[in-house]
Amino acid sequence: MFNRFFMNMSWVVVSLWSTAVLAQATPPAVAAAAAVSAEEAKAAAVKKLFAERFNNPPIVGVRSTPYGLYEVQLGSDLVYTDEKVNFVLDGTLIDAKTRRDITRERQDELAKLPFEQLPFELSFKQVRGDGSRKLAIFEDPNCGYCKTLRKSLGEIDNLTVYTFPYPILSPDSTQKVKNIWCAKDRGEAWDAWMLKGVVPPNVDCEVPVDKMVALGQKLMVRGTPAIFFADGSRVGGAIPKEEIEKRLKQ
Repeated sequence: MFNRFFMNMSWVVVSLWSTAVLAQATPPAVAAAAAVSAEEAKAAAVKKLFAERFNNPPIVGVRSTPYGLYEVQLGSDLVYTDEKVNFVLDGTLIDAKTRRDITRERQDELAKLPFEQLPFELSFKQVRGDGSRKLAIFEDPNCGYCKTLRKSLGEIDNLTVYTFPYPILSPDSTQKVKNIWCAKDRGEAWDAWMLKGVVPPNVDCEVPVDKMVALGQKLMVRGTPAIFFADGSRVGGAIPKEEIEKRLKQ
């Protein structure tokens, strides 16, 4: 009887020792994968609970953040919630130390698109010099900041500019885009209006306005101008010439 007891105890000790050895021998990659899997399970639980409490909104994705909240992507919008979905933050999240707009940075990251994958058929091209440097701009013809940006771009050489008309400010914006799109030289007509105030003549042709607006919404362009650089980065607003040059070199 005692022999059986000690034999059983020996088996337990060996088993525990084996388990410990296996735990120590577990590759870091396996442990990391397990941690990721656990975090994904938590995110899935948050997604399920969020959907139940808000009548199944169009949730694109849910992920944990370094600041203790879960980011919930609803279409092109971001909101934040706790693990139990007891509270929801609907607004801009700011890093208090660096004053960085965390929400905007994340939206830009989600909307990032390789430059060559932009649907250039919805734009018109202007080339200065050898055109070796490239950028794309979403502009509304009634956007004052866009006109300021146009003046800065006129001082930069060896540049190819793809202009994506994005009429979102007024019905008049749509009409101007249609007239310019139907012009013989779209780039010339656009600059004439943006830089000199020359109203484009009324011309009738087929214009993909709906596709232009849909593209901007898909890329989460919330205002004009929005600049897309060849390295995939993007900037909102009329940044100065020096900043444009700096980014073009990158």
